[in-house]
Amino acid sequence: MTSLPYPVYDADNHYYETADAFLRYLPKQYRNEFQYVEVRGRTKLAVAGQITNYIPNPTFDVVAAPGSHEKWYRAQNPDGLSLRELQGAPITSPESFRSSTERLKLMDEQGLHASVFFPTLASVIEERMNHDHVLMASVVHSLNQWVDEEWGFAREGRIFAAPVISLADVDLAIDELEWALKRGARSICMRPAPISGYRSRRSPGAAEFDPFWARCAEAKIFVNLHLSDSGYDQHYRKWSGGEGQESVGFEKADPLIGMFDPMSRAIFDMISALICHGVADRHPDIRFVSVENGSVWMKELVRMFKKVYGQGPQQFARDPIENLRRNFFVVPFYEDNIQELVEMMGVNRVLFGSDYPHAEGLGDPLSFVDELKGFSDADIKLIMSDNMKGLLEGARN
Repeated sequence: MTSLPYPVYDADNHYYETADAFLRYLPKQYRNEFQYVEVRGRTKLAVAGQITNYIPNPTFDVVAAPGSHEKWYRAQNPDGLSLRELQGAPITSPESFRSSTERLKLMDEQGLHASVFFPTLASVIEERMNHDHVLMASVVHSLNQWVDEEWGFAREGRIFAAPVISLADVDLAIDELEWALKRGARSICMRPAPISGYRSRRSPGAAEFDPFWARCAEAKIFVNLHLSDSGYDQHYRKWSGGEGQESVGFEKADPLIGMFDPMSRAIFDMISALICHGVADRHPDIRFVSVENGSVWMKELVRMFKKVYGQGPQQFARDPIENLRRNFFVVPFYEDNIQELVEMMGVNRVLFGSDYPHAEGLGDPLSFVDELKGFSDADIKLIMSDNMKGLLEGARN
C-alpha cells in the first residue's frame, strides 16, 4: 500500500448501516413507515408503504468489493460487460464496514489518519418521504442517534461521521443541527437537490433557510453536499418510457443515462442555486464540500457563471466565481482531470476522497496519489491532508 509522511485526511468514507441503524431509536408511531420486509425470500426495504429497490440489498450482508467498479468508471470496458459482470463476485461484509472499532484498525493499515464518514442506505430517505416532513425528520434523527452511538461525530479525532440533515422543515433542521453540534459534529451531510416542500420544492437559497445557514457559519462547521437520490433520474425516465418509476442499482445501463449524467446535473444545480440566490453573499463564512459528485461539471459551471454575470452583473453582490472559489471545496473522482480542476478552483479547494469501501471508490484509498503525478509535494499535501484538516478545525481561508 502507498504511504505518505504526514497524516492523511480522507474526505469520503462510508459505513454500511446495520439493520437497527434506523430502527433502534425510531419512535413507535413511525415503525410502519420504515420496515425491512421479506419478498420472495429476500430482504427489501419498505419506505412509506412502498418497497424500494434503489439499494437492492439493504442488509449489506454481502456487497460488491471495494474498488470493483473502477474499470467501469475509467471507461475501460471494451467487452461491454454489465456493471454486475464487471465487478465480479460479491464479498461478505467484514466487521470493518460496520464497526468503528474495527474500522480504526483498518484505517491504520490503510495509512489514513482521519476520515469523514457518510451513510449508504440513508440516500433512500428524503425523496421517498417528502410528503411528511415530520416523519422525514424523525427517521433522520433516529439514524443520527445511532451514528453518534456507533461511530461518533468526532471519535478519537479520527472518525468524523457527518449527521444527515434535511431542510424540508427549517425549524426541525435547526433543532437537529443544534443537537449534533452539542455532540461534537464538525460537518453535516445534505443531498444536492431542491428542498422538499408540501406545495412546491424550493431553492436552498430561499430566505426562509437563512437562520440555518447562519448557524452553520457561526459554528464553523462545513456542509457536505453528498451524492444521493436527488430525484434527477426521473429526467431520464421521461425519455425512456419509465416516468414515475424508480432507478434500480446494477440495471443494464442505457448509454443515455450516462449522457444525462444525473449526478453532475444535481450538484451543478445545487451550487448554482446557493450562489445565484445569495447564500454565499449573506453568509461569507459558510463552507460547502461537494462529495462523490466528481468534478467534470466544474468547467461548464464556471462558463455559465461568467455568462450570467456578464448578462446581469447588478443581480449579484459580487462575481459569482469569486464566491465559488471562496465558499466551495470539491472532491474529484480519481478518473477526473484533477489538474484542470485545480486551475479553476485553486489547489487549496481540492480534497482527496476515496469513497471506501464502495465499489465505485478505490480499493486502496491512498492510491489516489497516483492521480496527482505532476503536482508538487506541497500541493499533494494540501489535497491529501491540509485542506480537510483545516476544514475540520474550522479554518476560514
